[in-house]
Order: sequence, then C-alpha cells, then structure tokens
Amino acid sequence: MIDNLIINTVLIHLFTAITQLIFWRKTVTQRILSVAGCFFGLVSAIRLFYKVYNQGILTMNAANWDAPFGIVFVADLFSSTLVLLTAIAGISVSIFSATGIGRARMLYGYFPIFHFLMMGLNGAFLTGDIFNLYVWFEVIIISSFVLMTLGGRKAQLEGAVKYMAMNILASTFFLTGIGILYGLTGSLNMASLALEVPKISNQALINITAMFFLIGFGIKSAVFPLYFWLPSSYHTPPSAVAATFGGLLTKVGIYALFRVFTLIFTPDEFMKGTFIVLAVMTILTGAFGALIKDNIRRLFSYLIVCHIGFMIGGLGLYTTLAITGAIFYLIHDIMVKTNLFLIAGLIRQLRGSMHMGKLGGIYAAYPKISLLIAVVIFSLVGIPPLSGFWPKIYLFNASFASQQWFYVAAILIGSIVTLYVIAKFWAQVFWKDACDDEIIVDNFQNLSKFKKGLLVVPILLMASVSVYIGLNAEVIIQVSTRISNELMEKTPYIQAVLGT
Repeated sequence: MIDNLIINTVLIHLFTAITQLIFWRKTVTQRILSVAGCFFGLVSAIRLFYKVYNQGILTMNAANWDAPFGIVFVADLFSSTLVLLTAIAGISVSIFSATGIGRARMLYGYFPIFHFLMMGLNGAFLTGDIFNLYVWFEVIIISSFVLMTLGGRKAQLEGAVKYMAMNILASTFFLTGIGILYGLTGSLNMASLALEVPKISNQALINITAMFFLIGFGIKSAVFPLYFWLPSSYHTPPSAVAATFGGLLTKVGIYALFRVFTLIFTPDEFMKGTFIVLAVMTILTGAFGALIKDNIRRLFSYLIVCHIGFMIGGLGLYTTLAITGAIFYLIHDIMVKTNLFLIAGLIRQLRGSMHMGKLGGIYAAYPKISLLIAVVIFSLVGIPPLSGFWPKIYLFNASFASQQWFYVAAILIGSIVTLYVIAKFWAQVFWKDACDDEIIVDNFQNLSKFKKGLLVVPILLMASVSVYIGLNAEVIIQVSTRISNELMEKTPYIQAVLGT
C-alpha cells in the first residue's frame, strides 16, 4: 500500500534541524524547538506504527519513480517498530540535553546535529534501497562524529578518531559489497535483489559478497573482533550523546544485518555457524571486559558489546523462534541502554565523577532517584518479570531446539557476569557510604526544580517503557513474532514493493 506519509519522521527532524540553524545563538529557542521536533516525531512514529500494524506494509516511491528503478521507502513492522523506539529515545535524550548539555556545546550546533542524526537513523530504517541505506549510514557517521568531537577535549578527539577510522573501514566493505551486487544483478532495490540473487549461478561469489556485508555491518554493530572502537569511544562525549550512541547507533548495524541476511542473502550452514561463533565470542569478550572496568560508562560500553551477541546469535540460529527472541531483546536493549547512559550523566551531576571507587552514598542522599535507577538496572539484568527476562527464554528455547550448547553457555555466562557487575555497580555507587577523602561535587542539588525535572523525567519515561515491556510481554511477543514471520517469509515485502 502506497503512503507518502512514511517519510514524515525523516522530514520532521530535517526541518527541525534547519530551523534551529536560524536560531544559532539562541540556545533556549533551540531547546524548545528540539523537544517540539522530537514530540512531533514521536506522534508521527506512533501513527506510522499503528497504520503498519493494522494495514500491513506501506511503501513510498521517491519522485514517483516506480521500483526497482527509483528509491523506495518501505515501512514494515520491523522498521516502523524501530522508528517508534528511536522516537522514544530521541525525545528522552532531547529533554535531558536541555540541562545535561552545556551552553558552549549548544553554541557549536549540538541540537541541529542531533536532529540530523535522528533523521539519518529514521532514513536508514525506512529505506528499501541498498545504496540509499549506505547514504543514510554516511549521514549518521558524519553527524555522530561531530557530536563526539563537540568540546574538543583530548579524550574526545582520540575516541572520535578511532570511531571514524573503523566506520570508514566499515563503509568501505559495505560499498564494495553493494558494487558487487549491482554488477551481478543490475539492481539496488532490496526487494529486487531478493529475487535476483538466488538466480545467480555462481553462489560462491554471492557468499563472498555476503561476507563483505557481514564485516561492514559487524563493525558498525561492534561484533567480535571488531568491537574495540566502541569502549574506546563511547565514554568520551557527554552522557546525552553517549545515550544516543549506546542505544541506537549499534542497533542500526543490527537492523541492517537482520534485513540483509533475511531478505537478500539466505545464510547457509557455514554462515549460520559464523554468526554463532561471532555471537559467543562477542558475549564473552564483552562480559569479561566489563568485569575489570571501574568507570561507569566504560562498564556500560562493554555491556553493550556483550548483549549485541545475544541478538547476533538469534540471527545465527535462523529460526522463527530465535529471531522472535532476538527482536524482543533488541526492543528491550534500545530502551535500557539509552537509559543507562542518561543515568550515568545524572550520577555525574550528583557526585561529579563516574569512577565507582570515588562514588557512594547516593541511596542515602537520593532514595527515590535510586529506586528509579534500580528498576532500570534490574531490567538490564533480566530480573523477572522485567523486560530483559522474557527474550532470553525464547533464545534459550531456540538454542536447545538447535542444540547450540556453546551459545547457551555464552548466554548463561553473559547473564551471570551482567548480574555481578551490576550488583557491584549498585553496591559501590548507591549503597556504600561516600568516601571521606573525596570532595562531593553535587551539582544536582543546586539546580532549580525545573532543571532537576529535565534530568529525571527522561529516565522515568524510559524506565516506564521498560516496565511496560516487561509487564506486558505478551504484547511485545506478539509484535516480535509478527516481525519474525515477516523476516522469514519475504514474499509480502517483495509484493508490497514491486507489486508482483
């Protein structure tokens, strides 16, 4: 079904960014415009999700050029769900940024670049053209690089160089794979590629091409052994920026892997085994990396890596049940990881540090805020009945059915280590007494009630979504199952795009 309103979520952030450029020196106006733009983006995302959920796959042909010759935008349940999650994360980060980002960074264009990044994320989720996906990836990379370097501190620049170098490498592999696919099929439309790729007689060349996409998207997703740039980069920018990165940027890579390896390439046994090995190693290296970290954001960065492996393993099992669990985990992970980095920013406001050894006493000073944070970290660990618990059940069941015992062991180890490091985090930051020899810098206490609300309300909003996901798991399971069925059965997608 053709619906030109698919592109609304992209256009809203584009026009918000352009409007903010007009008010370059007026930071208060920029903050208001940012929250308003994110609000309208959220409304548009909810509408899009509702329409797709009830009416099926929607398409839009750019400039009325019919597929496969023109660029097509496609909103199926997978992409519309991610657009909705991006909108929720976006409005939370925007509200937090109103106080959490300093005026100096705002004057260097923080808010316009933030909305260009949101535009790129929505465009990547909605495009139905493989080269257009590359273009949106470049919009994301450029925007995120600018956000990462705002402030110009040495640690930021060092992290940004590592981030940019690895993403340029990823883009090189991605673009090379696109070039080979175009040479083989003469098409860049993903639905058309789904029809043409199986017809290629030289399937060995197709498998090699698939590896280019795996490496390119694997770097962007922070999959072993290509993840090292993430813990070296995500602890350097402000917490509002790190929240956007931690919750959304790696998930674009995960989305691309699921889209390409269900629609265009059908993994053979070797490719499935490769995904499982990568998943196991990603879980283990991320978990053991988190064990030795004392900096809160470095700890959270390694947990991002660890839990990426849970989703990659679901793709490696390549069953409807496994992909259902992986999609459920993706939904949960976007909300929790975004919130974790916002919490890290709040802790810095409360105590002036992110080193756990220098922290303590937050529960005694701020019990209500501490209990709110407890809900988030319990969701991360997967304490029943919160959101992190349910997808693991599906991944365990799928692993047992496929007899992938190493993956089962990796999930268990990753979950136990996550529980341990989060318990350590809670004990050192919240329960223990504040260190007597450390000067407590409590910036939060000196803020007005309104500014305090701007820091706490986004965390409360995302925690509420996480609680909803956990307590209404049957709804999320229903959505995840429908997404899994759509990914495994590509015919409706092809018919919606090509009309055949």
